[in-house]
Amino acid sequence: AYRALWDRGLPTQGKYTFTDGLEFEVEKWLYCDGYDRRFYTEISSGFKPPGIAQLTNLDPPKIIPKGCYDCGDGFYNPKTRIVVDYKRKFLRNADDDEHEWILRTCRKAWDLTAEEEPKPSHSLS
Repeated sequence: AYRALWDRGLPTQGKYTFTDGLEFEVEKWLYCDGYDRRFYTEISSGFKPPGIAQLTNLDPPKIIPKGCYDCGDGFYNPKTRIVVDYKRKFLRNADDDEHEWILRTCRKAWDLTAEEEPKPSHSLS
């Protein structure tokens, strides 16, 4: 959301705030700068205990529909190339660049966490 003081249709002072409470700063913007990889909720609320992973800024993360990716503002189906919001309402059609970026970087429904990976079986024979 963008809140501002307006003068004749132009903002004189304003601030953009994301839905999770993070306020955008034009100068001294340190969030997602490549050095600090914490989610905003980890910055504002602290880390979870050791051994408990936080996979997304939203914790617990949304359950991704089968065959889809979580692209940050919704789910992406690579077969239809459609992004829907988390309530399954249409957002946009992905172009080639966004399609490639999502496939390369986003969490997918079939990702396994360390806790879910199958344990090796030990035979006594």
